[in-house]
Amino acid sequence: MKIYSNEKLIKRNSRLGQIASIVSLVVLGVGMYFSFKDTQGKYVALTFGSLIVGFLVFQFGNYYLSRWGKSPRPDELISASLKGLDDRFSIYHYTTPLFHLLVGPNCVFVLLPYNQAGSLYFDTQRNRWRQHGGNAFLKLFGNEGLGRPDAEARYAQSDLENYVRKLGLDSSMLKNNVILVFTNPKAEISLENSPSPAITGEKLKEYLRKKLKENPLPAEWVSEFQQKLPS
Repeated sequence: MKIYSNEKLIKRNSRLGQIASIVSLVVLGVGMYFSFKDTQGKYVALTFGSLIVGFLVFQFGNYYLSRWGKSPRPDELISASLKGLDDRFSIYHYTTPLFHLLVGPNCVFVLLPYNQAGSLYFDTQRNRWRQHGGNAFLKLFGNEGLGRPDAEARYAQSDLENYVRKLGLDSSMLKNNVILVFTNPKAEISLENSPSPAITGEKLKEYLRKKLKENPLPAEWVSEFQQKLPS
């Protein structure tokens, strides 16, 4: 498998996350200092303002570090899950508007990685993915919350179709080209009722080989699409 990564973007965002984390500690430290010093309530606004700003900057820095700074990063986990595929497959990390774009013989997929642990399933009553278990502290401070994979899959499908049209190609043949990839080995997922394909990282290759035999895209279309992708 061929791997193309935007190393410049990865390094820049990793550095940004590191700087934001340091700044957040400084701001939180200022808030804590004045909270201990303030015995007459003169610095209440400064104290709470520093704590709030510091927490927000910390969350911003942690978001960037978790995606671009801490190894294994999402792109590394995806590449590891795809290891063993032949050179007919190419994965593009951060080189297109779709962060993780997989192109293979007769197929194109956007891969959305999730590193959450616990029991994960699609709740048809609430029409969204749900998570049971996992680390409550990390959910609050480590950006481990599951979010809305169902909505993100819809947006990714739309982004892919728009990108294909922008490249001057026909997007009408694209359908269900987004795969939710749960990379955490402690994740237990139920595929029942999921509106988008969902799979664990360890079963991703098997799933892709199966999908190659189902509704393949024309080889000429895939070849032309790939020729227009930045590497």
